[in-house]
Amino acid sequence: MENVRKKNKKEIRENQAKITGMDYLGLALYAFGGLGMEVLYAFFLEPAIYGAQMQDWTDMQTIIHWILTCVTWGLFAYVLIKKSGEKYEYPLLEKGAAMKAWQWCVCIAFILLAFIVDYMSWDGFKVYLEFVKKGWLLFGFQYIYYAFETMLFLLIIVFGQKACETWFHKVHIPYGGIICGLTWGAAHIFTKDMATGLLGIVLGVAMGSAYLLTNRDLKKAYIVLFFMFIL
Repeated sequence: MENVRKKNKKEIRENQAKITGMDYLGLALYAFGGLGMEVLYAFFLEPAIYGAQMQDWTDMQTIIHWILTCVTWGLFAYVLIKKSGEKYEYPLLEKGAAMKAWQWCVCIAFILLAFIVDYMSWDGFKVYLEFVKKGWLLFGFQYIYYAFETMLFLLIIVFGQKACETWFHKVHIPYGGIICGLTWGAAHIFTKDMATGLLGIVLGVAMGSAYLLTNRDLKKAYIVLFFMFIL
């Protein structure tokens, strides 16, 4: 039995030695590609089906779009988390170390900062304004959509961080946030506008820093990032 355990540990070490930063970066780019599937739906597939551009869709067509996108993003997240644990021996759902009081305080500060930026951008409380504008049905589906979106850009951060740490052996720099900001921000520059894209870059770096502050605990990081994103 002891020989079996030693053999398994040796195999794990050998497998891990073969894994490179490019493997983890590939996972980050797959997560980004998952986010990009929405562009395919919103600008090509669905306009061809509905005979109208996204801004002219009915409420039901918008909801169908969000459901389709969420299913796609959920499948991407599931496959990437499973592949990370099984093929790369990098389990993401293990609980991280307990956070210290100062780490919680900085995470809360990030959430408050995101709230202030959005409050100024929207000239009011974003969540309330979206609820008033969209009504309870659209509002509910949109925030489910935000929940799935948060998971994928968190995975960009996680795998981007691991890739750069494998290359540079520095663990306190928010590499994942930088990669998330550049990919996610660039996508918003092309699909929305420059200001939104630049804000996405800054937000991505802040989210990457928050991930490190949660001691890389995926569940805690997800909660912090979700509130940073929606507020």
